[in-house]
Amino acid sequence: MSAGILAFGGYVPRLRLQRRVIAEANAWFNPALMGLGKGERAIANWDEDAVTMAVEAARDCLASSGREGISHLFLASTTFPFQDRQNAGIVAEALRLAGAVGTLDVAGSQRAGTSALITACEIAGGRGGPVLVASGEKRRTKAASPLELTTGDAAAAILVGAGEGVAKLLGHATYSTDFVDHYRGQDEPFDYVWEERWVRDEGFMKIVPEAVDRALAAARLDAGAVDHFCFPSPMRRAGAGVAARIGLPERSVRDNLQGTCGEAGAAHPLVMLAHALEAASAGEKILVAGFGQGCDALVFEATAALADEKPERGISGYLRRRRADTDYHRYLGVNGLVAIEHGLRSEVDRQTGLTTLYRNREMVLGLVGGKCSKCGTLQFPKSNVCVNPNCHAPDTQEDHPFSEMPATMRSYTADRLTYSVAPPAYYGMVQFEEGGRAMIDFTDVDPGTELGVGEPMRMVFRVKDYDTRRGFRRYFWKAAPCRESMDGDAA
Repeated sequence: MSAGILAFGGYVPRLRLQRRVIAEANAWFNPALMGLGKGERAIANWDEDAVTMAVEAARDCLASSGREGISHLFLASTTFPFQDRQNAGIVAEALRLAGAVGTLDVAGSQRAGTSALITACEIAGGRGGPVLVASGEKRRTKAASPLELTTGDAAAAILVGAGEGVAKLLGHATYSTDFVDHYRGQDEPFDYVWEERWVRDEGFMKIVPEAVDRALAAARLDAGAVDHFCFPSPMRRAGAGVAARIGLPERSVRDNLQGTCGEAGAAHPLVMLAHALEAASAGEKILVAGFGQGCDALVFEATAALADEKPERGISGYLRRRRADTDYHRYLGVNGLVAIEHGLRSEVDRQTGLTTLYRNREMVLGLVGGKCSKCGTLQFPKSNVCVNPNCHAPDTQEDHPFSEMPATMRSYTADRLTYSVAPPAYYGMVQFEEGGRAMIDFTDVDPGTELGVGEPMRMVFRVKDYDTRRGFRRYFWKAAPCRESMDGDAA
């Protein structure tokens, strides 16, 4: 049984830190960084991480295809927020897939995303049902390091199932070897990176061709037949060099998004694949490689169905939805890269009652409220009595999800007295289009921005707060303005 891509999507945070300000701030120590000071890198907000970005990418992927019938959810990342709590389970709850869906975290290598995709294709080809593969990365980097300029935060999601879908799998291969180009030890916050020329000459040029040649042989294709080559490396012309070694057409080398996003670790092969699918036409061949202690390579062929199956925004849409950021100190502060005095108001105990979280997980993680079965009134959160003053019927609440429902802003406050990682704290009342209101935190609002009553808002899954004493983070849904660019600075 053949397997193919049924749907795809992506997510890139809207803030783009200008590399120029990073290089200029650290040029006193390392003037060579100025050579990397062009373009911009995507940076996640303080309340985003690999899990929340994967949720957004999955929502983008599933917007048109729906969520019915998914048998497995794989989450790939090297920056999971939890070492011993299944991160894929959080994503499943947020997407309201939890229950019979199999969930799995895939980690430990920069090719975790492509390895998860290969496994998903094998399951789907064996009639295992549609498999959702999501991958997100938010990598911490040392200040004044080259990685600080070349990395970026992003996520992608691929839904794989039986049949051809929008892109059918022609072949795949894996070549495994313990080639260490970089590593991050246990409890170490930052990657240790080896010399660039060694990685290029002994890694890319020798290991990648092994996997790609096998994948092309499995697909019964000549290298010259490839139309799109997705190779995620921040090194200049690394993709072109590998393509030349293999015999791929020079025109096939895809933009690695280094100038507009940065390299998103294990998620980047899937980010580039989703981006390539947005541009591909029926019959075109797409080769994607993931490098890390070996190499994965997959070959897909776009089908005629691709023209009618596009993500809600896709990587291209999120790349256009951007705001240039030049506040390097804020970036360092919200990512814990410098020690900041947060004040007395930050010194409160944020312990989470795990029993309460479990009992309310559908409300908290899935934003599930209630609908009165007697009068149809929607409300969030659910209660034992209908809030409609003309009804007040007891025990009539049925589950009703609010996460995908459009909303408008009714009122808001910008509060600098309450503690926030990135003040001010924004919160207010939103009115859901189909009914129901909620008092909720706002996010992705720029300081000094005025929000208008009736402004469209979109619900997004984010970190509510951090319990730094116990290493726990709470998730909840927030409201974000639907503006494409908060300051009109569109790409």
